[in-house]
Parts: sequence; structure tokens; C-alpha cells
Amino acid sequence: MTVRVLLVDDQPLIRTALSMVITDVPDIEVVGEADNGADAVRKAAELRPDVVVMDIRMPGMDGIEATCLITSGAEPTRVVVLTTFDDDEYVYAALRAGASGFLVKDMALDDILAAVRVVAAGDALIAPSVTRRLIKEFADRPTTAPQGGDVVIEGITDREREVLTLVGGGLSNTEIAERLCISVATAKTYLTRLLAKLGARDRVQLVIIAYRSGLVSADR
Repeated sequence: MTVRVLLVDDQPLIRTALSMVITDVPDIEVVGEADNGADAVRKAAELRPDVVVMDIRMPGMDGIEATCLITSGAEPTRVVVLTTFDDDEYVYAALRAGASGFLVKDMALDDILAAVRVVAAGDALIAPSVTRRLIKEFADRPTTAPQGGDVVIEGITDREREVLTLVGGGLSNTEIAERLCISVATAKTYLTRLLAKLGARDRVQLVIIAYRSGLVSADR
């Protein structure tokens, strides 16, 4: 299956660099480009891409509002935010808006392409090291961070709670399996159950739930 991608960034060089790389990739194609959020929303509805690679800071409608609109439709398109994490305070808001993950602009282009494939396949991309950094970053900013414990988790088993805590800490399925001495397939089963029980769309939302419930904090 060819992954159809819409590139959204107000910097032409970023769009051009990605387009040039994707041209030589047989399983991904660029079906459109946009340089602002409003144009991204329009083209996402018109072109129906599999994945939108979305910048956050753009003139007019920013990437957060655009992501919310694109992912809230009857047939939502999956969005990956591409941003500069070190100085971007809106990453968490983008995830809350419905993004299936985020990338940083200094990543290798091959890694960005790999992330597009992961998200197109229905999973979410959130690197373990970046997950922990995200939690610490927003825990240190009480005016922008959600307060731990403002979500109450009910209806899950003790083991599922353990898995959710590890997901929130940024561990992959393989790392969770090793930590709990279970198979990777079993770890995936727990993840599927958590998604269903907690009404979460993907792994990113589970991370947010783990953080907001207080299972994970900057110190854990």
C-alpha cells in the first residue's frame, strides 16, 4: 500500500526537502502541500491523505487548530506534528488536539519517513526518550501542564495499570514485555484492552491519560 501524505509547513525548504526524499521512496507519495493551517484543513478534506505531516507555528491558523479540525471529522486523517521540540510549548496541546505523534525537525529524514509509515499503519509515534522529556517539560510548567490526578482511571486490572504506567513512561512493547516477564504479544493484548477500556485512540492518548491520572510524573 502506498501511503499518501500531505505536507504542511510555512517553510518551503522543509516541504521541498521532504518531497525530494519521498520521490525516491516507492511506498510513500506526496499528494499535496500547504503553507498554513486553513489550507491544510481544506486540502485534507479534498485529497483525503493517509497522513498529514503538520508544522505547529504557522501564520493564520496554526497547526494545533488545524490538527483538531482534521482529526475530528467523521473519517479523520491521522496527523503527525513536525516541530522544534526544544522551544515549542505547544506540543502537548497538539497531541491533545488529536495528533498521533510528533517528530522534531532535526531528525534524520529516513526516521521521519519511518514515522509516517508507523502512523499510517494505525499506531502512534512517540519516542521513549521524548516521552519522558515531554512529561518533565510540562510538569515543570504548571501554567501550561495538566495537573496530575485530574483524571480518575476505573475499570482496569492491576496488571493493565502496570502496563499503562510503563506506556506512560515511554517504554515500547518489547521493553514492557521484558519488564513484566511476558511475551510481546501479551503486551500488545494489554495495550489493546487499555485502548478499548479507556476510550483512547492510540498510544499517545494512553501516555496523556497516564500522566493526567498521576500514574506517571516527572520523577518517574
